[in-house]
Amino acid sequence: MRNERHDEPLSDVELELFFQYLHRYAIHDLDQWLNLRVGNADHPVYVTLSGTPAPAADPSAYLRP
Repeated sequence: MRNERHDEPLSDVELELFFQYLHRYAIHDLDQWLNLRVGNADHPVYVTLSGTPAPAADPSAYLRP
């Protein structure tokens, strides 16, 4: 299932669902890490999901939605 509405922001409901799905993915499917490149080709966003914080990062700096 692909949503082609890339030209508009997420609604509050969609954002809440995104966080719920991300939380569920982290608990049940994430093994060690996942690297993603998302966004458009001209301005990609690089995302790393990991079970540990980035090196030298303070774990309290991470937001918990």
